Amino acid sequence: MGKYEGTKVVITGGSSGFGFTTAKLLAGDGARVLITGRTQATLDAAREQLGDNVIAVRSDAASVPEITGLADRVKAEFGTVDAVFANAGTTRFTPFESTSEETYDELFTVNAKGPYFTVQKLAPLVNPGGGVVLTTSVANVKGIPMISAYAAAKAALRSMTRSLARELLPQGIRVNAVSPGPIDTGILDRSMPKEAAERTKAQLTAGIPMQRFGEPAEVAKAVLYLAFDATYTTGAELVVDGGGSQL
Repeated sequence: MGKYEGTKVVITGGSSGFGFTTAKLLAGDGARVLITGRTQATLDAAREQLGDNVIAVRSDAASVPEITGLADRVKAEFGTVDAVFANAGTTRFTPFESTSEETYDELFTVNAKGPYFTVQKLAPLVNPGGGVVLTTSVANVKGIPMISAYAAAKAALRSMTRSLARELLPQGIRVNAVSPGPIDTGILDRSMPKEAAERTKAQLTAGIPMQRFGEPAEVAKAVLYLAFDATYTTGAELVVDGGGSQL
């Protein structure tokens, strides 16, 4: 029997990156997992790789009506759940002086508003003793150029982690955050020109005491620890960054 046999988990932003990797670890160890994403083709590919224990649902983490619909779908599929990984997020690399209102609004909507209402709508379905994990970022404590609005949204999410942890205590729900540093998910290659991506990788690696990017599985294992094993921990942020924000 797998470690997570019989458990039910929801992962937003679960079709790629460490959301996908977390789903893979869970499903491979017996859990039933519902993942979400905005792009149907990516979701279909993820579902194909993850197997029969995984349900893939197209849902926009920036839309409260779609989040409400997601909660209805989760209730229909699972009834209740044991953990929620509110992981969906986005980033943009823009200088402060040229960041547009549209970019700012998008970053706060996806990275702060989306997780807030995801937890609000799904918390009634979480079993007592269950865990909620949010994805923050080491950017919330470091002054990193080109991502000021993203960093501010993640800092807001760190604050929410504490507030929601306190408010959900009467329901027996723990709320914690995983805070990744540079992780090799391919996001830089997808969001920047090749030369800029390589230059950014080199700059980021130079500032990491462990002198490497993290792997998605290293974040996924931290998520699973917070969701299931950290039974006396709530309101905390677990940093996974090779020491970059700590040393």
